[in-house]
Amino acid sequence: MLLNPHRWLFREQRFLALFLVGAALVAGFVALAGEMQEGETHAFDIAILETLREPGNAAQLIGPGWLQSVATDITALGGVTVLALVSALAIAFLLLRGRWRQAIFTTLATAGGAVMGSLLKGLFARSRPEVVPHLVEVTSLSFPSGHSLNSAIVYLTLAVMIARSFTDRTSRVFTVAVAVVLVLAIGCTRVVLGVHYPTDVLAGWTLGAAWALLVGMVADVLQKQHRIEEPSKGEGEADAPPHRTSN
Repeated sequence: MLLNPHRWLFREQRFLALFLVGAALVAGFVALAGEMQEGETHAFDIAILETLREPGNAAQLIGPGWLQSVATDITALGGVTVLALVSALAIAFLLLRGRWRQAIFTTLATAGGAVMGSLLKGLFARSRPEVVPHLVEVTSLSFPSGHSLNSAIVYLTLAVMIARSFTDRTSRVFTVAVAVVLVLAIGCTRVVLGVHYPTDVLAGWTLGAAWALLVGMVADVLQKQHRIEEPSKGEGEADAPPHRTSN
């Protein structure tokens, strides 16, 4: 079969668009890091943290009494233990479906992102906010937010890789959308609980999304080269019925 030039052009345009989005996310992270180190974001960070607490009582969140409990539960979804468990289950899912190479690629992608986040924390060495009391215990450095970065890396990367196991658009969009909502919720709880500056969370989101986007682009190339498994028939989409002809 001859290559459809319109389809080829669409793929090239999509790849370029994704590359530009990834570059913009990385540029956003670099800009945030620069502004943070120069102290330009300090007033913004402090204002947001103080706005989330009761006037005259920085230990009390504004809003309903159950907000702290809910935020604590959601933030745990971005912790090391939960992320490691989710990653292991997702990789086991791929292995059970016989997608060995995809499982290996996913393992390398999530582990590589986690190492990157750890190195960046040590590089910037930003202390945790002290303007409001911490509502959960923390011990590590602040920039970028580990929960925001690692949850974006793990959940978005896994969503992208698992979505590539399906052929129908609805399943793919739903899988990625759930991961995006989860990552946003986890990041917001870090600010609500007073353990991160808003710019810590923004930095984690931008870098984590860029990493997941890079992983998706690499996976797309590898699938086209048949180096990792492609979506197979019956995975989220039924085969089309045979065409009948009349005698």
